[in-house]
Amino acid sequence: MMRQFELVETIKAYDPNADEDAINRAYVFAMRAHGAQKRASGDPYFSHPIEVAGILTHYKVDTATIVTALLHDTIEDTDATFADLEKMFGNDVARLVDGVTKLTRINFDSDQAKQAENFRKFLLAMSEDIRVLLVKLADRLHNMRTLGALIPEKRRRIAKETLEIYAPIAARLGMHSLSTEFEDLGFKSMYPMRSQLIDRAVRSARGNRKELLNKILDSLQACLEREGLKGTVMGREKHLYGIYQKMRGKRKAFTEIMDV
Repeated sequence: MMRQFELVETIKAYDPNADEDAINRAYVFAMRAHGAQKRASGDPYFSHPIEVAGILTHYKVDTATIVTALLHDTIEDTDATFADLEKMFGNDVARLVDGVTKLTRINFDSDQAKQAENFRKFLLAMSEDIRVLLVKLADRLHNMRTLGALIPEKRRRIAKETLEIYAPIAARLGMHSLSTEFEDLGFKSMYPMRSQLIDRAVRSARGNRKELLNKILDSLQACLEREGLKGTVMGREKHLYGIYQKMRGKRKAFTEIMDV
């Protein structure tokens, strides 16, 4: 679990003007509010909001969003109230936490793609402040990363919801790496055997491609630097869920999908 000073240092690295006092107060407030609560894994519940805040630091979000991440389950799962948060952290943070709480209370239970699309639109419409949605996406990502502690039926339900709702929203927001991780984690929980089979096939077919890809990336980056051009070179391999979707949608064999 990320410690208090580590979180502050990470934020300060990209935002020297971040409100350190507000972050520290939110850390202590949430830790005390959640008290002895445990997650399904047996870990202290407070480890969850800390990890959610940690995920959001990768997106260089502002202080209010980090504070919201630390507090995002306090209204839902503790005795803390909107008034308490407003008094301690101001209206902006209290409003954001309340927004995340409202999103959390919405239940999705549908087998229809059309209804899933309507639900995505509903979530986007409810998130008047994009920061609410960012916290909710980070919350879902950490829950997906720790899904193994839940019973299979609950894992599949949450994975289905993630594949149909949250992965498309992340993609719509341009958060490709987040969308991809949602899809691969959801695929692994929904179809564990298929995921394992495709993973083994990818590892076998990959050979030295990853090493070759890294050499190409390094070479292109060196060319940019030599020419005095600022830029970042990125590459990616096809992810497991993407391969599975193409195999199923186009009715093609694995060897036809795994092109260079």
